[in-house]
Amino acid sequence: MPTTPSPPEARSAVRTLLRLWPFVRPVRARLFTAAFIAVLASCIGLVIPLVLKWMVDGPIADRDPAGVWLGALYLLLLGLAEALLFGFRRWLVARPLSHVEAEMRAELYRHLQRLPVAFHDRWPSGQLLSRATTDLMLLRMFLAFPLTFLLVNGVTILVGVIIMLVQDWTLGLVILVPAVPVMITCVVFEKRYSRAARLAQDQVGDLTTVVEEGVLGIRIIKGFGRHRSQARAFRELSGKLRGTELHKARLLATILGVIVTLPELAIGAALVLGAVQVADGSLSAGTLVAFLSTALALRWPVDSIGFLLAMSQEAATATERYFEVLDAPRESSAAAEPPEADSPAAAGSRAAGAARVGAAAPRNAEQRDKAPGTDRGVALGTTPAGKPPSPERHDCPRDGGDVGGLAFRGVSFRYPDAPSDSPPVLDRIDLHIRPGESLALVGATGSGKTTLTALVPRLHEVSSGRITLDGTDITAMSREELRARVAVAFEEPTLFSASVGENVLMGGGAAGDGDLERALGVAQADFAYALPRGVDTQVGEQGLSLSGGQRQRLALARAVVGRPDFLVLDDPLSALDVHTEAAVEAALRRVLADTTALIVAHRPSTVLLADRVALLSGGRITAVGTHHELLHTNPEYAHLMSGDPAGEQEDQR
Repeated sequence: MPTTPSPPEARSAVRTLLRLWPFVRPVRARLFTAAFIAVLASCIGLVIPLVLKWMVDGPIADRDPAGVWLGALYLLLLGLAEALLFGFRRWLVARPLSHVEAEMRAELYRHLQRLPVAFHDRWPSGQLLSRATTDLMLLRMFLAFPLTFLLVNGVTILVGVIIMLVQDWTLGLVILVPAVPVMITCVVFEKRYSRAARLAQDQVGDLTTVVEEGVLGIRIIKGFGRHRSQARAFRELSGKLRGTELHKARLLATILGVIVTLPELAIGAALVLGAVQVADGSLSAGTLVAFLSTALALRWPVDSIGFLLAMSQEAATATERYFEVLDAPRESSAAAEPPEADSPAAAGSRAAGAARVGAAAPRNAEQRDKAPGTDRGVALGTTPAGKPPSPERHDCPRDGGDVGGLAFRGVSFRYPDAPSDSPPVLDRIDLHIRPGESLALVGATGSGKTTLTALVPRLHEVSSGRITLDGTDITAMSREELRARVAVAFEEPTLFSASVGENVLMGGGAAGDGDLERALGVAQADFAYALPRGVDTQVGEQGLSLSGGQRQRLALARAVVGRPDFLVLDDPLSALDVHTEAAVEAALRRVLADTTALIVAHRPSTVLLADRVALLSGGRITAVGTHHELLHTNPEYAHLMSGDPAGEQEDQR
């Protein structure tokens, strides 16, 4: 079940919305011009009652038809001018606001690509999707309408009240009587609606997650006949969202009831009092008409306060949710990387974020610890028999001198959100893979193999110690340089909604058709040429139109296409049949002869690809040697390679 992020510490809507300024600043001239035009149009509307006063007290009282027609012409011209100005305002804001929305969405996407893997592990994907779609749509609507009309209606109400007080101050005071209760209602409404809007938008994110998981996992749902349980989960979340939206509707109905009813009562009282004054001769009929016309002209600005406040609160919560992601710090790097020149919020949005990375609630770390792919769960410093590991030679120099190849020196790792008193996942790893050498990494489920391989391309940062490539600390390299030298093939192959060729060539920046053909040959992925459009065939979302073995072979081709200096393979042959595995291994041996490789292996056939083997147990390297050496000297390794169920049970104690 998705986890709804916890709302951040409460702050005023105005302070929150001011964070949009870096994105709005490039189009501020057109927005200010549009606001000025809207104010001008609104003020023109307030001139109409004055023309009516002149007509009633002048041409109509004097029975002057020519004057009446002239007044009608004035009213027509004023109405046309008001309509044209409002239309021009709409034209002015349409293009720049669509640009603002596009820039904000692009900035969010760029930032998501640069956030650490740990961030994506914690956040439900639906929450991120809803921020990139629904929330940004709300912000565009706010900038287009409420932002302008909060100013326009405020100016209109102020000017209209002044005009009414000038016409007759006693009637003006009657109209102002509801102002105090309306303001109190608005303050209460703002606080309550803000909480409801935040809850609704978080629930939209949860619902998006459920829909996404239902689509991507449709084979599992159908295979296990779980469509009813998934439908119940969806209905439950949908029902909660419906309840929240109804609560918002009740709040909006309450404020509209107050805002509409009280001014109407005041206008009615002013009409009665004005009629009495006209009958007494103390007030002209034209003045009363002008006064009431002005009061009626202010009905829309006053009645719209509720809608504008509601939309502003939704925009404020959308802004909070947007910047919860944008404030999350990017992957740290000792090597300076140039900032994004095209990022409007690069300077302003980062500083406030470091303290709020975990505010958004992500998934439970304990659940991740129990997941098979996280390589946790074996007690540190013990072998499966419960004995402390015997010291082994790991061939990693400890004198600090530069060494070639891939070296781990005292590397320890603990997940950032793990309890401070929990043991590290990896503990003081010392390991050296010589230049041109292949080393197989073997260990029981939960020993830390996948985590160790993720440290090389800096998908996670080491907690202590250092990793070097040809003597250079990886933290001294830019991520672009590091990942150009290190290629990775993950145990779970991920393909994108693109062609076969595009998916494979993602692994090599300058790779061409010749490299593509070679990589497909190494991975025994010649099936690609038999697809309907060959390597130009679209593989579909997640590559689900292909079999698991085909996806894994394409992922392996992607890893080798760029001829990397260092290759990290996480059990790359697990989904292949025996014959295909043998063919891939034969081709891989030629590739591995020219690169330095770290290979996570579970089967003897994969282990035999490597020159040496390292045994990882409980987060420690407990043995290093050849396959045959460890098979005869290390009981734990022998159990793992033999597939003895008793040995596996013993490993899991």
